[in-house]
Amino acid sequence: MFTTIYLPDFYLQAALRHQSDLFGKPVALLDDQEKKAVIIQLNAVAEKTGVRVGMTPSQGLARYLDLVIKVRSHSQEHLLQEILLHFAGTLAPYAEATGPGISTVQFTDTRNVMAKVSYVVEQLGDSEIVAQAGIAPTPDASFLAAHLARPVLQIDNAGEFLAALPIEVLAIA
Repeated sequence: MFTTIYLPDFYLQAALRHQSDLFGKPVALLDDQEKKAVIIQLNAVAEKTGVRVGMTPSQGLARYLDLVIKVRSHSQEHLLQEILLHFAGTLAPYAEATGPGISTVQFTDTRNVMAKVSYVVEQLGDSEIVAQAGIAPTPDASFLAAHLARPVLQIDNAGEFLAALPIEVLAIA
C-alpha cells in the first residue's frame, strides 16, 4: 500500500508562507530564473480576475491592476519540502521526495492507514500547509488519487479507479 502526499500550488505556498496579509488577495508567481518571466502559478482569487498561467506580469496586471506579483522563493521551497518529508517519514520508514511538493510513502503495516494519513494531512494544515493525500495499492494510483483528494482519498482497486478517470486527468502526471 502506498500514499502520496501532495502540496497543491507548491511554489506559491512556499512563496506566500508566513505572509497572511496576502490571504484573499490575487497573487501570481513568477520564476525569476527563466529567460522570459511568465506566471507559473496563481491563487484562485487571481484566476477569477482573468489572470492565467503563462501570461507575462504586464498581461496579468492589465487583467487586474491590484494583482500581487511574487517571485519564487527557492529557500522556502527547500524548507517546505523538508517539512513535507519529515511528516511523510512519520508514517513509515519508506518515504521519499518524489517531486516538488510531493512525497510517496510505502507502508509495510497497513493497519489504520487512512487514520494515520488523515492525521498527517491535519498536522500539515495546522502548520498552515495545504495538503492532499491519496492511498492506493500502487504509487502511480496514489499519485493520481492525491490530486483528486479533498483532502484524503483511499483507493482499494486501482484498476477500477483508473478505468473511471477521464483522459484529462493524466495531464497532471
